[in-house]
Amino acid sequence: MKEQLFAFIQHLLPHHLISRAVYAFVESRNPKFKNWLIKKIIKQYDVNMTEALEENPEAYANFNDFFTRPLKEGMRPLPEDKSLVVSPADGEISQIGDIEYGRVYQAKGHDYSLIELVGGDSDLGQEFMGGKFATIYLSPKDYHRVHTPFGGKLRKMVHVPGRLFSVNQATVENVPGLFARNERVVAIYDTEYGPMAVIMVGAMIVASIETVWAGLVTPQRKEVRTFEYGEDSARHVELERGDEMGRFKMGSTAIVLFGKDQVDWLDQWQAGSKIRLGEALAKPDSAE
Repeated sequence: MKEQLFAFIQHLLPHHLISRAVYAFVESRNPKFKNWLIKKIIKQYDVNMTEALEENPEAYANFNDFFTRPLKEGMRPLPEDKSLVVSPADGEISQIGDIEYGRVYQAKGHDYSLIELVGGDSDLGQEFMGGKFATIYLSPKDYHRVHTPFGGKLRKMVHVPGRLFSVNQATVENVPGLFARNERVVAIYDTEYGPMAVIMVGAMIVASIETVWAGLVTPQRKEVRTFEYGEDSARHVELERGDEMGRFKMGSTAIVLFGKDQVDWLDQWQAGSKIRLGEALAKPDSAE
């Protein structure tokens, strides 16, 4: 009952207004305030600062600087087998499996439209019909940069404005179509395994999503915007497996999509599994 009430209340809240207000606090450079807030989060969520490039909490300019902290080199090694797809982030696998009948599984009793997830483009959605999806939730304690699961050329970026529901388990289980309703950035790559999508989903108090090629991505209008990349455009972006592609200011969710008969998720990964950036997530489809 508490979880249902929590989800219901979120429908009534001014998501973007709250997020903008929080953004002002987490960008504050007031030493006393930002040091207090950073240390409180480290203690509350047991953040492992020994992995951070800068271990001293007081060295960060503000809370967002701490939240998007880089790791020391070598903290997330990639598998030697270059055919393996890797996790794009630290976090917990919320759901993982097949895209069936154009629907992506969210939680018991809830799924959502693949086409809506990628911004309403039916041709783009068709590229992933019958394919695979993996949804990874980043908690406040996790490293909050998102990396490329497999090397490829960026073809397009789609920015989809929307709500900013929380993406914790209580909300996922009680808000229908959550990930197709929240604001998100959809990055489409062309890879050796066909099209690959990495979708960075915003959430309550996630004040911004950034990519390495476009910087801060913010809503300009209440409409979907598509940005073309690739050799036929003025912008060309190619990333290797494990390269940083973007970051969240505050926590959220990353969703990875592949097309039909391209990859198989490794058997050890199930809903609820903890995963870290760079761990092997998928192998080439056995039928290939």
